[in-house]
Amino acid sequence: MFEFAHIEDLWFLWLIPVMVILFIIVSYRKKRIFRRFGELELVSTLAPLVSAQRPALKFILLLVSIVFIVLSLAGPRLGSRLEEVKREGVEIIIALDVSNSMNAEDIRPNRLERSKLAISRLLSNLRNDRIGLIVFAGDAYVQVPITSDYTAARMILDNVSTDIVPVQGTAIGRAIELASRSFTHDSQASRALIIISDGEDHEDDPVKAAIAAREMGITIHTIGIGRPEGAPIPLSGGGGGQSRFLTDEEGNTVITRLDEPTLQAIASEGGGMYIRAGSSGTGLDIIMDEIDNLEKAEFEEMLYTEFEERFQYLAALALLILVIDFFILERKNRWLNSIKLFNTDSNRP
Repeated sequence: MFEFAHIEDLWFLWLIPVMVILFIIVSYRKKRIFRRFGELELVSTLAPLVSAQRPALKFILLLVSIVFIVLSLAGPRLGSRLEEVKREGVEIIIALDVSNSMNAEDIRPNRLERSKLAISRLLSNLRNDRIGLIVFAGDAYVQVPITSDYTAARMILDNVSTDIVPVQGTAIGRAIELASRSFTHDSQASRALIIISDGEDHEDDPVKAAIAAREMGITIHTIGIGRPEGAPIPLSGGGGGQSRFLTDEEGNTVITRLDEPTLQAIASEGGGMYIRAGSSGTGLDIIMDEIDNLEKAEFEEMLYTEFEERFQYLAALALLILVIDFFILERKNRWLNSIKLFNTDSNRP
């Protein structure tokens, strides 16, 4: 099994396109300066040791070395042995609202993206707990079954959008019922369900579903994402640089508002807590502190327990390329440039 121990460091690869753009700008400005002295071909004869290709070659070598350095920092490694590991933790399922109202931008960049960012950070910090992911709108679907593979869960989370569920709406009750069936039935681990939604349920009775889940030993926490005053729902495909918003049958702009009473009632009947997400955070870390106090149980997982680190090979390649880059001068070598293998003087016999 191949993985990166610090996958978040791969974000440094964004330096590559930035450096390419800067190099193009600097090269263009240099050419403009040379043109002030005359034609480029004439100027090049006056400065025979100036090379037009070597700076580009050195820049390419620098970019390649940076790529290898970033990959090395990310900690590439290969799993060498699969064995059964015993852990102590709880089972957590996150039910994420993906209805169209989650595109509202009263929470920047929008409700859904802010929720995904908070869940991704949670996955980066988990160690022993098992986690699952359910998405819901007019219906609910399991995206990640209960697992300890946080890397796979994060990859699936990245592809979650409001288009992933074909039926629109906000069926929180169905999400609770699906989560109740998705926990490991023979596990003694404590079970917690975290619902992230704007709470506008128009499909079923989520409070009744929360009561039934609580009777099964499932603690339900809710996070309200959005603002009570509401916001319009953006539509994709707006032309002319103008934003388009969802409208009702009469042509009025639809305003989606945070339904706190519903989410508070779900959390109250589910034995958990309700938190409203704000500009500084969603409150998911506060709920996780509460979940950490639940009784933990031992469970077994098949995991790669021994990894062979491969970062040193990439680091060595990066160092080798930097050494080569160091010995390549931007100017031509005066001695080599004076050697002429062929006599081009027409006056000599």
